[in-house]
Amino acid sequence: MACVERVGTNVELKSTAEKFFKRLTSEIHHAPAASSEKVHSVEVHEGDWGTHGSVKLWKFTLDGKAEQMKERVEIDEANKTITFVAIEGHVLELYKTYKVIIKVDESGLANITLEYEKLNEQVPTPNNYLQLVAGIVEDLEAPLVKGN
Repeated sequence: MACVERVGTNVELKSTAEKFFKRLTSEIHHAPAASSEKVHSVEVHEGDWGTHGSVKLWKFTLDGKAEQMKERVEIDEANKTITFVAIEGHVLELYKTYKVIIKVDESGLANITLEYEKLNEQVPTPNNYLQLVAGIVEDLEAPLVKGN
């Protein structure tokens, strides 16, 4: 029987919830410039940048290795939540399912949750992926604080 597990963290935001949520949804193409040591490219494969259901291909570095992940985006405007659902890529070599859920709340936090199912018991908890996502979130927000 499959068991969905979760791991999460919070990133304190210095910008407004509205600005940061907009950055996550319709301005995610800024990720390679904002987080160049981590993210090499983000390309739209279906849909548009800020469209619910769009598909994007991410190329990034994790633990010194080049990886990629194709994901489908789910956007919940009312709750300021965006979910990136892995549909292809290296992460699915370890996890049967993998989702990154980022909820931006009015108190100034970006709540990051990874939901995943391990392919087997030897697969580690994806703490390295969680640290990567948290770092990208911090990098994406930095220009908003500077007014860019």
